[in-house]
Amino acid sequence: MSVQARLAAMRPHQVFLVDGLGALVSTLLLGIMMVRFESIFGMPASVLYALAAIAAGFSLYSILCWVIEPANWRPWLRGIASANLLYCCLTVGLVITRQDDLSLLGTSYFAGEIAVVVVLALFELRVASNPVAANDSANDSWLR
Repeated sequence: MSVQARLAAMRPHQVFLVDGLGALVSTLLLGIMMVRFESIFGMPASVLYALAAIAAGFSLYSILCWVIEPANWRPWLRGIASANLLYCCLTVGLVITRQDDLSLLGTSYFAGEIAVVVVLALFELRVASNPVAANDSANDSWLR
């Protein structure tokens, strides 16, 4: 099954789980792996810890939304999508200001993370804006 087909088969509340787990992966990569290999990536540990803390907060938010399943989920999904886009803007700014310190590997990591988060945020906004999407619907026609 393709990624698009899997996304289309998701209930809108499951998008929160995908976001939360993705943010958890970012937290671990930024706060543990990249800090441990700071000299290889080039981003200072203090910046990596700050980004990891933000990602951890996003993860908590999204996983709580997934667990609680608020009846009016659209504003909550728009909220995390907007926060994700702001996080990407912050990351772009940090990459630009720290470009002299970043290695090619560090720049590549952040470019990849930004790409994934932007795609996810745009998907979240699309789900939140679609009037056909329902809490209990597994119908994939709403995504097309």
